[in-house]
Amino acid sequence: MTTFYEPTAAESEHLRRCVDLAREALDDGDEPFGSILVDAEGRVLFEDRNRVKNGDQTRHPEFEIARWSATNLTAEDRAASTVYTSGEHCPMCAAAHAWMGLGRIVYAASSAQLVQWSAERGADPSPVAPLPISIVAPTVLVAGPVAAFTDELRGMHLRRGRG
Repeated sequence: MTTFYEPTAAESEHLRRCVDLAREALDDGDEPFGSILVDAEGRVLFEDRNRVKNGDQTRHPEFEIARWSATNLTAEDRAASTVYTSGEHCPMCAAAHAWMGLGRIVYAASSAQLVQWSAERGADPSPVAPLPISIVAPTVLVAGPVAAFTDELRGMHLRRGRG
């Protein structure tokens, strides 16, 4: 049984933006994922969506956040930030997050949910194990999944088709 996280109103607003970015990605023919980086005062510093449709499978928004933070934030600012994302980080993104010293992660859908939805649509298995963030980056604080976004995100992931 999944234990859902109850976000604050501000967290829900940030997650809503991530889900909207995921929909934007899907509408553009890409995988439905979106993420934002928020500073300690709640200001959005950076946002992106998946951009893997052209063959570069590293173009995940969480990885782009890590790259952006390397040249635009101090170590202290990175540590005080929060990454909000529509789906739990994959191992590549979790590692990048930890290496950059970014702060907390709040996600709408878990890796376990994403695996289930991929199986439901008959997708090929991922070439990377769907490890939880806590296994890849055990010092990073995480919160999620959030029940309020489950049906919407599941619908997007099923709409992707078999690919």
